[in-house]
Amino acid sequence: MTETAVYAAGAVCWRFIDGKLHILVIHRTVHGDVTIPKGKVDPGESLPRTAVREIAEETGLAVALGVPLGVSHYRMPNGRDKIVHYWSAEVTPKAILKSTFVPNGEVAALEWVTIKRARTYLSYGADVGILESFARLVDNGVTATFALIALRHGKARPHERWDGPDATRPLTDRGVKQAASVVDTLTAWQPERIITSTATRCVTTVAPLAAATGIEVKRTDLISQDAYEHATADVRAVVGKRVRSRKTAVICSHGPVLPEILREIALATGTTIGSYISDAADLETGGFSVVHLSRENPSSGIIAIESHAPRA
Repeated sequence: MTETAVYAAGAVCWRFIDGKLHILVIHRTVHGDVTIPKGKVDPGESLPRTAVREIAEETGLAVALGVPLGVSHYRMPNGRDKIVHYWSAEVTPKAILKSTFVPNGEVAALEWVTIKRARTYLSYGADVGILESFARLVDNGVTATFALIALRHGKARPHERWDGPDATRPLTDRGVKQAASVVDTLTAWQPERIITSTATRCVTTVAPLAAATGIEVKRTDLISQDAYEHATADVRAVVGKRVRSRKTAVICSHGPVLPEILREIALATGTTIGSYISDAADLETGGFSVVHLSRENPSSGIIAIESHAPRA
């Protein structure tokens, strides 16, 4: 991010009404326009967390992010650049029932419209461009998605400064901060499962996420570095189970194992393997890659991958 640009995030929120796909647009009170829900990043906030927070504030809807849809750039009246990142976001019947929206000084009304209607209804060309990215997903039949999130453990005590077994190396102070700071961003995708290597540095990394979500952590040696180095790992079994479950999951492992995890996700979904797989696995400690897959047909291949650097 730069100091001169204004960063924001939002999402194309969608659901089916009487069997037909509709997206949510908002009528803003002061501007008198029709837009996609979005808002500016708060200090220290990640873009995915901004998108989820702004949608909740503007529409009263709690959503989980789906596939990234792109970035819009435009110049504001004050001369500063505004850069807005967008995702798709399915709105569940439960979210509709729990919506807290009432007309206010920022948003006068919410309206569900078809994609065809939205093309001529939205006030800004940048919004229409993002809508077209979403429309391509719809045309390809990959609207409903889930994510497998490959997370590298936080910064751990160096080998030379640890006398015990490698698997018991703890996180450094920085690693502890990374584990805590990743929670707000990861929860933007509302993970339902947490799977981790049995190594202390991995278990400790996912502990704050488990505490925040109430999800029970599943520990396994099958994705540990020790097992990988001794040829006893079984990454394929772990990844295959997660693909079959079609539930968003966080998989926490080690630098040497992550390329195999990404490779197995590609193989399990019939995706052609390219350099983007190794790029997604090349993570700093505390970083993660979100792999988006079709919930209805995972074998249609990886839809998108987004990688996020550590925030501490």
